[in-house]
Amino acid sequence: METIITTPELITDMKKKMRGILQAISWRDFANTYFHRSSSWFYHKMDGIDGNGNQGGFNQEEASQMRDALLDLSERIRQAAESI
Repeated sequence: METIITTPELITDMKKKMRGILQAISWRDFANTYFHRSSSWFYHKMDGIDGNGNQGGFNQEEASQMRDALLDLSERIRQAAESI
């Protein structure tokens, strides 16, 4: 019997994917609001490293959470714009 160990795929280039909005968002507030984590944890994830400087990144569940958070934020921005 053969045992196959799979390592989860990590998204290590999230910061590159967010380049169009990096300066427009308070990532500290974003990390706290949507992930309930510290800004340092979030910045490490964005940079594709773990807390020890090794390769890290967003797993699939965290990437989905990031996507949902960005969609929620975009909806909040749209509602604010429409209230003007």
